[in-house]
Amino acid sequence: MDSAFDGLLHRPVLYQEIIHALQPIQGGRYVDCTLGAGGHAWGILETSSPDGNLLGFDVDPYALELACRRLQIFGDRAFLVRASYVLLGEQLSKLGWLSVNGILLDLGLSSMQLDTPERGFSFLSDAPLDMRFNPDSSMSAYELVNTLAEADLAELIFRYGEEPQARQIARAIVQLRPIKTTGELANVVSDIHSKRSPKPGSQWSARQ
Repeated sequence: MDSAFDGLLHRPVLYQEIIHALQPIQGGRYVDCTLGAGGHAWGILETSSPDGNLLGFDVDPYALELACRRLQIFGDRAFLVRASYVLLGEQLSKLGWLSVNGILLDLGLSSMQLDTPERGFSFLSDAPLDMRFNPDSSMSAYELVNTLAEADLAELIFRYGEEPQARQIARAIVQLRPIKTTGELANVVSDIHSKRSPKPGSQWSARQ
């Protein structure tokens, strides 16, 4: 196993808590709807040995490749699918599973995605705007940022980013288009927030 691959196979933060909650049993059937690099899946398959099975979903081909390599020791006990968990019913039908013993959804970004600059999820490195879990998806963050109408962009930032200054940020983005990198986008947001920051010695109210 190469060192780069080994470095990505960290144990998930809540690994013990998840395994304890699921209580995998021998011969059980489990679904990991957000497979990632397979950390939780490995624990489920190990604990449900020798004949427990797992169905794993992920749209990220890079994560799926890592999971396949990690879980290959379990052979045909692991069924891994490059697809969204919205297809859960369809995949269960294909396997002939009428019921399962547990389902796991670990929603959100993974450190693996954040730590890969070219994926464009983090502003810690100035990289092309992308932010797609599935690189084959038609719409990237670059396209959203540079093509949405100002009102639609403000709604997106407010709804999914819970950003109170969404309108100001959207207006600035439209004025500065095209925005090509994560660093450029972060600077736009930072500039808007800096304009709202109180000057030393001034009075400040959260209601301003």
